[in-house]
Amino acid sequence: MRDYQAETDARAAFLGRALRASGLSGFVFGNSGGKDSALVGILCRMACKNTVGIAMPCASARGFGEDMRHALAIAEQYDIQTRTVDLTAAREAVLDALGGGAGLPNAAVINVAPRLRMTTLYAVAAAESRLVAGTGNRSEAYMGYFTKWGDGAYDINPIADLTATEVLEFLRHLGAPPEIIEKAPSAGLFEGQTDEAEMGVTYAAIDRYLETGEGAPEDIAIIERYHGSSAHKRRMPLVYGKE
Repeated sequence: MRDYQAETDARAAFLGRALRASGLSGFVFGNSGGKDSALVGILCRMACKNTVGIAMPCASARGFGEDMRHALAIAEQYDIQTRTVDLTAAREAVLDALGGGAGLPNAAVINVAPRLRMTTLYAVAAAESRLVAGTGNRSEAYMGYFTKWGDGAYDINPIADLTATEVLEFLRHLGAPPEIIEKAPSAGLFEGQTDEAEMGVTYAAIDRYLETGEGAPEDIAIIERYHGSSAHKRRMPLVYGKE
């Protein structure tokens, strides 16, 4: 039987060792109100009291409503310092500078927000001597379901080896609020967006495939298509002489 407490302690210890080796004083992470960020925030807080979560609503009503409530609930339950940075105006300024977004593909427009969020986290990290903790899981990484140089950028990630299903299991072990555990996963990229609807496959199907190599043919086709088209996201940039 899996020992979740031992693994939780080991992940917190990993974070603590990395922080001491860095010579920095704490962690910063994006507190989105979602499952992954909740687990990362809890682990960082276990490793170091000087952990701050940044809630970064950006245009989406959900970011100011449900997600904000859940972010604050996690912060209160686990004693995590939390601040709010509203990036709506910054996003609009970027799009205005690009002609209002006219002519840009939809993916380019929706990826502005995740990149602004990571810019914000690194600004806080630089000002306060913190490591930026990533919140992406194994399932998202395999699918390439993250924004390159947005939520795909970080200094350290304590959950990158966990599937979306395993993240849920850890949160249940840690007593996270049910409303966070049960909510539909969403990157908050646009109104009404959910990860599974956008990808066309469930995390349960993705995780089954990752763990066993099995699944419905239509699910496997989607999973492998996403994995193949996102290979560039999982490798370092190409440089001359090291192709």
